[in-house]
Amino acid sequence: MLLQILFVLTAIIVGARLGGVGLGVTGGVGLGVLTFAFGLRPTQPPIDVMLMIAAVISAAAAMQSAGGLNLMVKWSERLLRRHPHQITLLSPAVTYLFTFLAGTGHVAYSVLPVIAEVATETGIRPSRPLGIAVIASQQAITASPISAATVAMLSLLGGFNISLWDIMAVTIPATLLGVILGAILSLKSGKELTDDAEFQRRVKSGEFSNAQTSSVAVENQKRALLSIAIFLLAMTSIVVMGSVESLRPIFQVGDSMLRLDMSSLIEIVMLSAAAIIMLTCRLSGENIAHSSVFSAGMQAIVAIFGIAWMGDTFIQGNLTQIKPAIEQIVVKMPWLFGAALFVMSILLYSQAATVRAFMPLGIALGLNPMLLIALFPAVNGYFFIPNYPTLVAAINFDRTGTTRIGKFILNHSFMMPGLVATITAVVAGLLLITIY
Repeated sequence: MLLQILFVLTAIIVGARLGGVGLGVTGGVGLGVLTFAFGLRPTQPPIDVMLMIAAVISAAAAMQSAGGLNLMVKWSERLLRRHPHQITLLSPAVTYLFTFLAGTGHVAYSVLPVIAEVATETGIRPSRPLGIAVIASQQAITASPISAATVAMLSLLGGFNISLWDIMAVTIPATLLGVILGAILSLKSGKELTDDAEFQRRVKSGEFSNAQTSSVAVENQKRALLSIAIFLLAMTSIVVMGSVESLRPIFQVGDSMLRLDMSSLIEIVMLSAAAIIMLTCRLSGENIAHSSVFSAGMQAIVAIFGIAWMGDTFIQGNLTQIKPAIEQIVVKMPWLFGAALFVMSILLYSQAATVRAFMPLGIALGLNPMLLIALFPAVNGYFFIPNYPTLVAAINFDRTGTTRIGKFILNHSFMMPGLVATITAVVAGLLLITIY
């Protein structure tokens, strides 16, 4: 089993270094080693999760192609420029909302340049709003009803009579509280902009430029508004029908009656939303396939395919050895499972892949499903090592140089807000499940 763990970790580390679909394909190699070298029987691949993500990404990409995301960026830019002195508090609210609606943190790219520009113009250290804005875009993934991570979580907990609303009722307030506390603590983090040594050096050397950045123009505002309305309607219908079971149709299968499951509901509604947006907004399917949202979503699908399949095969193949060794410890100190989720997310660079690869172990250990929901925000740990694309983008967008990686790698601009937001969200989730 130790040799198997070594191969699994090697596949994860190499895949993380490759980036993109690297996690998925190296997961396939690890699965091959487990199957052919160690004789483990492969489990079922996470087909339902992958299909749900594909449907959601198709709808979100259609909205982006219609100009819906650009229009929301325009609205955000106006808000930030009207209240520039509150940018450290407003910017995480904007990126949180964007991710919540789109289901992916990659939508934050479009608003990060605006945040950096407004902060610089106002004389506020850009690392303050940028740091917490990036973290907020990650935290919202575990609150969004259509994110890959939430979809994976719902799929795993479906057998426990857990609804989509049960998850959202914990994760939305918990992650919001974490982001708010992180934003408040970011208000005074680091030196003031005029006192920052790197900024002073850039000004003296002429590296700092006063060029202004603005968001991308929206060519057809009516079309963009229509795409947003259709997407929001689809998203709302999923939440409502997911929370009120009686709204979902019932079918007779043999002698029993079965209600439409959540995976099929999400796939039907989101594929339909994508089709309606394409037809009403007259979009080309090829343009949608080349959008940034579609690209990021497809990478997530491949990552989940390989890594989650490998992880599930390893856990199920060694469950008789794993379960007795850690069951008593985790049951007595369940927060340790949250710590394990955090560490795994650092390695996997994906909340969805972490959920699909590691949450089955929590279920196998007999942990309360509501406890697993409370620990869900712990999968937001991939800010820890600052090489995730949104972190790197924020560093590059800051012309003042205040958003940076320190000499010791881990002392970077995202560490404090990330730790505060994640720990607060988990603690708040544990408190909320005792109330619910």
